[in-house]
Amino acid sequence: MTDFPPSATDKHPPKRRIRQSFERAAATYDSAADVQRRICCRLVAGLPAGLAPSRLLDAGCGTGYARSLLETRFPAADYIGLDLSPGMLSRIDADKLRIAGDLEHLPLTDACVDLYWSSLAVQWCELSKALSEARRVLRPGGRIALASLGPKTFHELRQAFAGVDEYRHTLAFHTAEEIEKLAQASGLVAVDVQNSTEIAHYPDFRSLLKAVKAIGANQLGDGRRTSLMSRSSFNRAEAAFEASRTPAGLPLTYDVLTLSAQT
Repeated sequence: MTDFPPSATDKHPPKRRIRQSFERAAATYDSAADVQRRICCRLVAGLPAGLAPSRLLDAGCGTGYARSLLETRFPAADYIGLDLSPGMLSRIDADKLRIAGDLEHLPLTDACVDLYWSSLAVQWCELSKALSEARRVLRPGGRIALASLGPKTFHELRQAFAGVDEYRHTLAFHTAEEIEKLAQASGLVAVDVQNSTEIAHYPDFRSLLKAVKAIGANQLGDGRRTSLMSRSSFNRAEAAFEASRTPAGLPLTYDVLTLSAQT
């Protein structure tokens, strides 16, 4: 049997299903998003000294964890939080500008922000469209800073299910080289893509899958299972995943790719 390796050409889940997944996860996201918060903090810390945007866009803002970090770093900047999920947006203070929208079709005018900031959102998009939209809404001299996920993300899940069935069990993710080329093709300059790894640990397989669902990251594109998994298949995958256990627990890898560029 063969697993479906990630490919940049694979179709993403329909936006309707992505939105529904994050709507359901709005109430549980913050309690399960430890790795997401670490990546978010590191992305803010990596912004260059001297950057002083007058208006910034938190693209794919989720429940707004980054808002306080960005406002502390840029107290004079106007903050815009944009997300596909109204349920996620409802978790952000009402005194902030909140917009329900799609990163591939931003409901913003041209050249209206100085900083396009996005943490772990563009992997749900057709990246060429999202980057072109980022370029469109950035003012001359503006900056983009985003974190996405690379092909090694959740490789433990792929390996555990490889001998169980032929269905896809993770999203498709772009490589660093693909992200760099797409950013350049969109008209961005001074493009820099960096790679790092974050690993979450869980006491058991069920807890791991529950955490993935709690952050809304359980939607897949073509090749996904559309029927319930049998108990025997689940037990086989669970046993296979146990082979990767460490003293800290069962590991789940996030292959983090960060993009920094300018207009």
